[in-house]
Amino acid sequence: MPGKLKVKIVAGRHLPVMDRASDLTDAFVEVKFGNTTFKTDVYPKSLNPQWNSEWFKFEVDDEDLQDEPLQITVLDHDTYSANDAIGKVYIDIDPLLYSEAATVISGWFPIYDTIHGIRGEINVVVKVDLFNDLNRFRQSSCGVKFFCTTSIPKCYKAVIIHGFVEELVVNEDPEYQWIDRIRTPRASNEARQRLISLMSGELQRKIGLKVLEMRGNAVVGYLQCFDLEGESGLVVRAIGTACTLDKLSNTSAFLPTCNSPSKDMKEIPFNEDPNPNPHSSGPSTPLKNQIYSFSPSKSYSRQSSSSDTDLSLTPKTGMGSGSAGKEGGPLKALLRQQTQTALEQREFPFFTLTAFPSGFLLHVGGVVSARSVKLLDRIHNPDDPETRDAWWAEIRQEIKSHAKALGCHAVVGYSESTSICEEVCILSASGTAAVLNPRFLQDGTTEVCLEQRLEETSPLGCGFCHIPYDELNMPFPAHLTYCCNCRKQKVPDVLFTTIDLPVDALVVGKGCLIQARLCRLKKKAQAEANATSISNLLPFMEYEVHTQLMNKLKLKGMNALFGLRIQITVGETMLMGLASATGVYLTALPSPGGIQIAGKTPNDATYEQHISHMQKKINDTIAKNKELYEINPPEAPEEIIGSPIPEPRRTRVLRSQSESSDEITELDLSHGKKDAFVLEIDDTDAMEDVHSLLTDVPPPSGFYSCNTEIMPGINNWTSDIQMFTSVRVSRLNNVTLTNQTLNKTFNDLCENLLKSLYFKLRSMIPCCLCHVNFTVALPEDELIQVTVTAVAITFDKHQALQAAKTPAEKTLQRASTDNEEQLQFPMELSSDPHAPQQFSPAKAISFDKPSPLTEGQSRRSGASGMSSTVPVVKMTPLSFIAGAKITKYLGIINMFFIRETTSLREEGGVSGFLHAFIAEVFAMVRAHVAALGGNAVVSYIMKQCVFMENPNKNQAQCLINVSGDAVIFIRESELEGAANQLSTNGSQPTNSKDAISYNMKK
Repeated sequence: MPGKLKVKIVAGRHLPVMDRASDLTDAFVEVKFGNTTFKTDVYPKSLNPQWNSEWFKFEVDDEDLQDEPLQITVLDHDTYSANDAIGKVYIDIDPLLYSEAATVISGWFPIYDTIHGIRGEINVVVKVDLFNDLNRFRQSSCGVKFFCTTSIPKCYKAVIIHGFVEELVVNEDPEYQWIDRIRTPRASNEARQRLISLMSGELQRKIGLKVLEMRGNAVVGYLQCFDLEGESGLVVRAIGTACTLDKLSNTSAFLPTCNSPSKDMKEIPFNEDPNPNPHSSGPSTPLKNQIYSFSPSKSYSRQSSSSDTDLSLTPKTGMGSGSAGKEGGPLKALLRQQTQTALEQREFPFFTLTAFPSGFLLHVGGVVSARSVKLLDRIHNPDDPETRDAWWAEIRQEIKSHAKALGCHAVVGYSESTSICEEVCILSASGTAAVLNPRFLQDGTTEVCLEQRLEETSPLGCGFCHIPYDELNMPFPAHLTYCCNCRKQKVPDVLFTTIDLPVDALVVGKGCLIQARLCRLKKKAQAEANATSISNLLPFMEYEVHTQLMNKLKLKGMNALFGLRIQITVGETMLMGLASATGVYLTALPSPGGIQIAGKTPNDATYEQHISHMQKKINDTIAKNKELYEINPPEAPEEIIGSPIPEPRRTRVLRSQSESSDEITELDLSHGKKDAFVLEIDDTDAMEDVHSLLTDVPPPSGFYSCNTEIMPGINNWTSDIQMFTSVRVSRLNNVTLTNQTLNKTFNDLCENLLKSLYFKLRSMIPCCLCHVNFTVALPEDELIQVTVTAVAITFDKHQALQAAKTPAEKTLQRASTDNEEQLQFPMELSSDPHAPQQFSPAKAISFDKPSPLTEGQSRRSGASGMSSTVPVVKMTPLSFIAGAKITKYLGIINMFFIRETTSLREEGGVSGFLHAFIAEVFAMVRAHVAALGGNAVVSYIMKQCVFMENPNKNQAQCLINVSGDAVIFIRESELEGAANQLSTNGSQPTNSKDAISYNMKK
């Protein structure tokens, strides 16, 4: 046997009262792995049993170690009746299979029951002894590391980035498979949880095998999703980017590094600084004084909608033609040829990364997306994954053709999602078409001299904006101008991308969160008629969403979007669209003009006056936004001031007027000396669109928000961070359902959610909400659910002012505050989920608090208090921790929970139920990370939150899927202290924290 699993059950505490006569419990434990089960002795009459069992040993294949979770069931012994279940613990063994990961899982795990929640804790020790497996036909992929983070993990460097890996597994859903059987909700929920754990492990193993075939050793940007298809089955699918990673030397990971671009970047070419965001900012800084890092030019995008791009569309003159071929001449052509060769070997040249090693990304062509509506009842064999594989292959092929039409070889920032209602499923995929550097894609294909010469000819950090497609044969109409930095290459007037802002991008001012929200009613229909009506609505919805994004971007006075994520969600009677992105002002792009309103109604004095009033409000809003976000473009560098700038051309956005109309020529589009962005008002909807533009309220003073990891323009973070999850459920019982009222309701729901967050976090000012991730769902008819996860980070305002005066020091800026993480505001929401005054009937906010288990939960579990049992583990959706170094990755956390209640009102209604459940999820994630020896979870995300409610029967059910990377981090202050101690006496430190640093350096 290639492996031996050993498990020891030590003790339990805070168990619930199961025997009402004695107010105690006769507890014992079943330990199950695969088909083998062991039992401990019964520990009589105690709520804090001490089993101290012998080692239970399982001899297993390493394939089983990857697929199967370890199941620990705690039961109450009854002599004359069936034993009562207290709860279960599922432990993923995979983190123990890495060569450099933890050797033991040991700690207190919350005992979880799908009906009652957390019911005490159990102390477990798990070890694995692996033997060398020399079988070349083995089915396991032990040793392949998985990372949720969408950038190269800290303390690793990328040797080769191989490319896209995907897989899906299908099974029957026990909830529907057992539809004719008599069973309890607990049995059904536990069967589902166990099945999903098994499918998740199998999926990870199969993807690991694909990585080994590609000669890689890691998957970065691993995204796993669950599709609950009802009677058609349960699908678990995942995508990621296969890489070959090397661990950086201990010294590099141990000592604080300087992020100065003036040093030779080739010393650590593929590693990113753990404290990113040396973004240039500040209105008073001329470009000539900026410091640029030595990297090949990067690139960004213009929007390309899948609805109007033909699959067969390709540039007529080839990849390297047109203006893009001028930059670098033969070198650029050779680089393109090598890139094409490196990527032609891949079926789908997709990358799930959103942040990249320096020099990896050369150009971006545009956002490419594709959607498809499918009928689940057309699947002949629900257990067969081939049909679904064919569906996704079709979508990916379309994305690939769009990228090729834009003159690009690859797609970065790639993601896939589904929305399911009854038998209809919408498949969505999107990414950013790009041109990549082949140096990262294969070994030794590019000579060093070529890299150096390319870097020397790279313009002033603006190469990423230069278009990669042929200007004379563009696949879509675009307004091109010469780059405002180098005046040599063409750039679009607006950039849309799905990736994060590169660290060397030149920006002015700060960024902001921009959202487009849209609702459309549809008739109730079945099967094909339903699918047809949805298919007809989708292109128009996508167009409306993009129009909203463009209008709001212009209103903010910005010219680029990063981190764009568009969701289209289907319900029984409506479709909802939600797009989120971070707007910025890029110096290379032309300054955005104003917004000009043009009316197409009979000349009426009152109406004209109204139009004039709206125009004034729009102009005032743009001016206020420029002042708010400090958008004051600097003067051009001296060496290019004399270069000619072509006259800008005016752009138009029309709602329903034909392109050939002559009336447009009569409009006065002048807005100062800049272009005017025309909004055509030809009906009531158009007027409401303009009104909705003006109702967007900026965040309160001292608050900023973005959906990317880092807020552009802010780089002086402190170590005070606060993660939170908020869920809003709104019922449309008393709303007259029209598109207008739906849009207003949805808009108010999102705005009020943001306002409540600002209010709760008011004591953290100045503060930025980073990685704001909105998810909208339509779980039932007339029910809208909005979930948001984000992290609030404080920054030093005075430091920001000082940094504005010294731009050269800005790129060297580090998170400098070493204080212990103290919460800066009262956590009133975490005190008691039953208190009605703390919740409206439709919202629940759970803050990431070190002790999230509430007293109310402890009372239900028979304990006087459990806050002391929860380990202090930081949780953040970011891939880094400000003011700290990540020293070790311990493995991926991928957990799925189901919670059901038949006493919804007694648990505080929807709000109390959701809040308590999310707090329990936090506690269970923390416990698993602490048992691995970690002290933080980075890249944490709630990927799914499915809520179903039956208020008439006082019932509710919620399914939550979360993931992240378990890590060990050390404060930079501790690192520097340990380094100083070592340099002075060279002896082994006595302080426990210093000892960690000392051992790492050794």
